[in-house]
Amino acid sequence: MKQFIFLLAFVCLLSCNDDDNDYEIVIVAVPEMMSKTEFRKSVEVQAAKPSITAGKIYAYGDFIFISEAFKGIHVIDNSNPTAPQPAAYLKIPGNEDISIKNNYLYADSATDLVVFDISDIANVQVVDRLEDVFSVYDYRIPSEAEYADFGNYDFDNNVVISWQIVQERREIVDNSRLMLNDAAFSGSGEGSGVGVGGSLARFQINDAYLYTVGSSELSIFNISNLANPTFESTQYSGWNIETMFYADNYLYLGGTNGMYIYSLENPAVPEYVSEFVHWEGCDPVVVDGNYAYLTLRGGNACGQLESVLEVIDIADKTNPTLVARHVLDNPYGLGFKGNNLFICDGTSGLKVFDKTNPLSLQQTQTFSDIHAIDVIPLKNSLLMIGENALYQYDYNNEALNLISTYALN
Repeated sequence: MKQFIFLLAFVCLLSCNDDDNDYEIVIVAVPEMMSKTEFRKSVEVQAAKPSITAGKIYAYGDFIFISEAFKGIHVIDNSNPTAPQPAAYLKIPGNEDISIKNNYLYADSATDLVVFDISDIANVQVVDRLEDVFSVYDYRIPSEAEYADFGNYDFDNNVVISWQIVQERREIVDNSRLMLNDAAFSGSGEGSGVGVGGSLARFQINDAYLYTVGSSELSIFNISNLANPTFESTQYSGWNIETMFYADNYLYLGGTNGMYIYSLENPAVPEYVSEFVHWEGCDPVVVDGNYAYLTLRGGNACGQLESVLEVIDIADKTNPTLVARHVLDNPYGLGFKGNNLFICDGTSGLKVFDKTNPLSLQQTQTFSDIHAIDVIPLKNSLLMIGENALYQYDYNNEALNLISTYALN
């Protein structure tokens, strides 16, 4: 017994004499996993839930779809915009984006694409599932984590369902751990029958094709048979892509380091045209005619400290050119209708600009008492998602007037 105590004391003495300059305390995110078999059994259509953690928004017919990141989709009945009502909840683990055409809803579920028939919201049905079509999927690492630990992750048979945050004392060896910004998860128009997503969307439908984008992959699906789509191909999309916008037979991909333009002249094989490079920042983009408008949010994991709105001349798709820049506070999504440009400036609220002259935008309205995340400009109203509420406005005399506020929690 005395020998055992002596051994413990000796080990402690050695550890206590370590040079603390060679170690650091780090915050590590450890993935909690589920087998793919169980994961694929967990998609369910459930009764509406009263509390929503705001994510992305999507509009289709009389319904608004609000995502709860990596958990599922809340369906809101908006047939009466003055009093929206909860309608259903689609439990879709690993979900981040959706797109809808003619009552068929396409949703990512980690590595898979799931298809729902939503022709009857009271009786939504899962009609198809394409397995392992996304070789890279984004399961957001908690923002407080400095590193992600994938030491026990089985990429072939598991998916990440949540994270455990731990503090670890680690030796400072740069190549011994995975930096947060390098983390990826690998495995083996309104009125056209198509819904409308916000500027933070990664799914786009054009005619018989669904396009989805991950951090570096553009995936193409043929949806000629809406209930049973086919996976066609995956191609490199660019670095750290966050958003995708469709306009005039082109896809515009917003990444942390630039905007990428792809031609859909051959819709089955999008062709790279050009890239507009900017300093690092979180980057949604929308396009109207010969101009692209993109917001760059600095700070935290987004890169630089400065936050701006950039106006890019894209008349020559092979040579996009910066023509104007406006300082903002902490912008997220944006959208436009006619000559109005709507900017969600985070905690600084919703800002409205007149873009009659894209080179000299004029601010016309500010709603500063809300936390604005993203917008969808519809024909007769503007939808805006905030941190705690869904807001709807009408375009009365070119100025926004509040129609309703739907509390999310």
